[in-house]
Amino acid sequence: MSSPSRRFPYFEAVDQVFDTPQSRSLATVFHQASGSVGLLAASSFNLCNQRNLWIASFLFFIIVLSSPAALGAQRDGVFNVRSFGATGNKDDDAKKAIQSAIDACAKAGGGTVLLPAGAYTSGTLHLRSHVRLYVASGATLFGSKDESAFDTDALLLGEDLENITIEGRGTINGQAEYDWQMNVIDDGYIRDNQKAAEAAGVPLMRSFPKGMGTRKIYPHMIKLLRCRDVRIAGLSIINSPSWTIYPYACQRLRIDGVYIHTDQKYAVWADGIDPDGCEDVIIANSVVETGDDAIVFYSSSASGGPPKACQNITITNCRLSSSSSAIKFCDGNSVAVRNVTISNCVITHSNRGIAFMVYDGGVVENVVIADVTIETKRFDWFWWGNGDPIYFTVQRRSESLGLPLKPDEPAAGIIRHVILRNIIAHGQGSCLILGHPQSWLDDISLENIKLFLSTDPAAAYDRSRNAMQFRYARNIKVKDVEVNWDKPELPQWQSALYFQDVAGLKLEGFAGAPAPGHRDAPAIVFDQVNGGTITDSEAGSGTQLFLKVTGDRSGDIHLRDIQLHGARPYQLDANVKDGAVN
Repeated sequence: MSSPSRRFPYFEAVDQVFDTPQSRSLATVFHQASGSVGLLAASSFNLCNQRNLWIASFLFFIIVLSSPAALGAQRDGVFNVRSFGATGNKDDDAKKAIQSAIDACAKAGGGTVLLPAGAYTSGTLHLRSHVRLYVASGATLFGSKDESAFDTDALLLGEDLENITIEGRGTINGQAEYDWQMNVIDDGYIRDNQKAAEAAGVPLMRSFPKGMGTRKIYPHMIKLLRCRDVRIAGLSIINSPSWTIYPYACQRLRIDGVYIHTDQKYAVWADGIDPDGCEDVIIANSVVETGDDAIVFYSSSASGGPPKACQNITITNCRLSSSSSAIKFCDGNSVAVRNVTISNCVITHSNRGIAFMVYDGGVVENVVIADVTIETKRFDWFWWGNGDPIYFTVQRRSESLGLPLKPDEPAAGIIRHVILRNIIAHGQGSCLILGHPQSWLDDISLENIKLFLSTDPAAAYDRSRNAMQFRYARNIKVKDVEVNWDKPELPQWQSALYFQDVAGLKLEGFAGAPAPGHRDAPAIVFDQVNGGTITDSEAGSGTQLFLKVTGDRSGDIHLRDIQLHGARPYQLDANVKDGAVN
């Protein structure tokens, strides 16, 4: 057997290769790494004869090169946060280690920062251009519960960056916490529900973020400002204390295959995805379950920057749930939200399905929403929404709060050129499609809509009257809409469709009846409707009166090819001019 101290020709050759200034540091790494495996290697060499030398030496270098010391901080463009001091223990602060890995990756020109399996707790991390943050399966990045760990309102922050990726099969957990207590704020947006709940004797208990009033920072999980070419994919992002993903003024943003969750009972102000003034956005193949809005489009100054148009947006193949709105064109719209397509989506367990809301003078236009199923229910009184599958409203901000108008307040905003098509909706509230007296909805189409309306007997604040109600709208097309009254029933229900202050209406292929408890009510009401046509429609079983026309401005109304099944075709109130219907 060979002596342990003998120098083999193979290792002498290796020494010659490594005997350069560039190689000595690597040789030192091998030497340090070999300490951890030296005993094993020595035993192998003592057992080897000359014939097995090459096998033994090959095994030795496999062991050495696989050790963490040999891997070092970087290998093939991958910067492992463990090599920068992260332990993978949740109780340890990983912020410095992760940030060092990100900075080293950026300094090297780009690459991947790897969070391997383990638990990592951190405050604000500043992303860099050309860096891919990869959270591996089995890894969780926790947002610190220590507010001092955050230098801004974000766990992952990117500003003025390009070509960044945040992905993996791991989890980002914001560790949000809430208190359940008596209401202490006056929220004008939900005042009606609050008053109805009070009148019914419902205790005004509600959720608030823990530390409200003393805590200053409730971080977003991902906040991106003015970034380009962004990809967020594969991750589970849960328990965010604030909007989960908040991009402002970003371009070419793709969010694909993510799971976002905040608690639907407690997680107030914890939205899912909130693009604000962004362009060229794709959200696909994702599940978003949130307390507040699931996906919401802004054109606002919420980031501190000027409001910008939010435009060129595609959403597809998503499942959404929200205690507020599943899809929302936000009231915070000062410029525009435009050029939006939404398709092949399933909305479940939501307070409001699809919401168009303009409060700050902006425009919503050029929107197509198709092939969607909606299930809406009523949630606690403090959430925005009333179990309504489809909701449009144009208001001025002061009006929405019940306050006098401000001198510098913008005029009412605009909603126009919108198509909703191929929708099946089961809801516990009416569909309200409402413009503004000074800004009517324009060119809105609802096509192939099946609506099933029920109520929640425990919700004292259900104020539904008609299944679908339209007001302040022009150039409206309603085609192949079917209204079904489900159980439990609400005694106040009346008509299937109610149109008020409408000019230029085409109603085609309607099928429905008045509510079961009000068969003497009309199936359809035209109130101050000028220029309305109803064709190829059918009065549902039990209908006594198909159409009621009221209002002195109603006129130029036409009925063609109506299957009445014994119902009277129409009734004119005394204030309607002769010849208004023909």
